[in-house]
Amino acid sequence: MHGFEDDVKRFREKDFEANREHFGKLGRKQNPHTLFIGCSDSRVVPSLITQTMPGELFIVRNIANLVPMYRESVEFLATTSAIEYAVQILNVKNIIVCGHSNCGGCAALWENPENLSHIPHTRKWLELAASVKDKVTLTLKSADHAAREWLTEQINVTEQLSHLMTYPYIREKVENKALQLIGWHYMIHSGDIYQYNAGSGHFELLGG
Repeated sequence: MHGFEDDVKRFREKDFEANREHFGKLGRKQNPHTLFIGCSDSRVVPSLITQTMPGELFIVRNIANLVPMYRESVEFLATTSAIEYAVQILNVKNIIVCGHSNCGGCAALWENPENLSHIPHTRKWLELAASVKDKVTLTLKSADHAAREWLTEQINVTEQLSHLMTYPYIREKVENKALQLIGWHYMIHSGDIYQYNAGSGHFELLGG
């Protein structure tokens, strides 16, 4: 079991003290420029890969970085409400949907549903990505497992960008150029990030 007492102490004595003025400004309000929608995977650390400070990113994380299509409901909608708050209250200027390599959620799309019977809530959540599997099947001409994994993760990102455009207030801001939607595919083993180019329909190496 990992103990956090020493880690918290080091944070207070080093990182916090080194940035005391910055944290002081954040004490009463936040003004993030970007909503980062990423996977809950422990290997994906948004502030690390974007090199951002506290206060810059409003972060939503869930299994396979999914975005439910817009709907009004009496249910408790965690991801939807976080998106709503970031766009309507915090007025973020960017939304990044960040997928990643070796994504367990994307891999689970190809599992027999019976193999996921012991995680029923996860299985239900992954229904949001059902269209991804269909599109990969239509697109991929080979039986190469690595190619299928890569394509599933990337098409999943583009599908979630499409889902974001079903939110009326997001579509309006995007069309008025007040909000930018960005799709990333982060490669854990290399640190490379590929950004979706809507014009070409391809993911291109960012900063390469």
